[in-house]
Amino acid sequence: MLTLENNKLSNISIPVSTAWLLGSCMEARGKQDLWIAQQPEVIEVLKEQAIIQSVESSNRIEGVIIKQERLRPIIIGKVKPRNRSEEELSGYKKALDWIYSRKREVILTPDVIKKLHELAQGGFSGDAGKWKQKSNEIIEIMPNGEKRIRFVPTSASETPNAVYNLCKNYQDACHKEQVPELLIIASFIFDLLCIHPFRDGNGRVSRLVTTLMLKSKNYDVVKYISLERLIEDNKVEYYETLERCSQGWHDGKNEIIPWWNFFLSNLRQAYKEFQQKVESTQSRIAKTEIVKQVILSQVEQFTLADLSKQLPSTSNQLIKKVLYELKKQEKVRLTGKGRGAIWQIIL
Repeated sequence: MLTLENNKLSNISIPVSTAWLLGSCMEARGKQDLWIAQQPEVIEVLKEQAIIQSVESSNRIEGVIIKQERLRPIIIGKVKPRNRSEEELSGYKKALDWIYSRKREVILTPDVIKKLHELAQGGFSGDAGKWKQKSNEIIEIMPNGEKRIRFVPTSASETPNAVYNLCKNYQDACHKEQVPELLIIASFIFDLLCIHPFRDGNGRVSRLVTTLMLKSKNYDVVKYISLERLIEDNKVEYYETLERCSQGWHDGKNEIIPWWNFFLSNLRQAYKEFQQKVESTQSRIAKTEIVKQVILSQVEQFTLADLSKQLPSTSNQLIKKVLYELKKQEKVRLTGKGRGAIWQIIL
């Protein structure tokens, strides 16, 4: 049974701890415009970094990983994906671009959810943007290699109607204004994960929908701090909370408060990081630091052209400057001259 069904939420007593998290997030939203205006050059760097982290973390949670040297060119540049993993990362970036390019609030409908799934799947999946055709199960692989059924989602035949009702209940709950909007959003995401409407990519879609919903309610921190990275950093708690709160969901007897607290804690942490990075001079992110991180992450020999592909929004002049600074620090060495010059990390 959907958590957002009927008046279920309005009948739940909100604990003091949850109310405190709510207030903290809402207070931070009220201050975000000031933080954004303080350091416009830092904001642009944070935005690029957040996109890269969001794409990487959301896919890595699902076991989709690509080589580090291909990460930035695929996400920020216009490098053509070589395989399915790269296609899925590129697709997630396209889904984020679609979300951030909306000038008006997007009315959340089943078609919007399918649109995000279609983009995030990247084109390799034949059922991208389509509800699951067969009922599925959420399987957990135990340390000894055995598998156990952690949760049985909504059946394939009931999925279209379940998602339709979920979207309708969300709009009704927002219109009634009887429950804080952040709790409505958190409950929507939880129900969507329990329905598990697609054969594959449900986790990624849930995180994209989270970004879309928070952005629509002016929680703009999602543009500058990656919620996906925070979820990945707390992945064990994420899955444990989902499992705990999904028990009894079909009968409408499940807990929801632990999920609310997890959701709000991540949002609060995002705002905390955002404030620190904008206000603290020690935490300000300079473009040179990002360039330095990319250079020092190289595994094999590389050229200036290789770095340019990985840092498409950075000038060659800045890349050269950082390279020669690292050379003086004896962290990299140079062989050859001109276009044929080869760089290598000194271990």
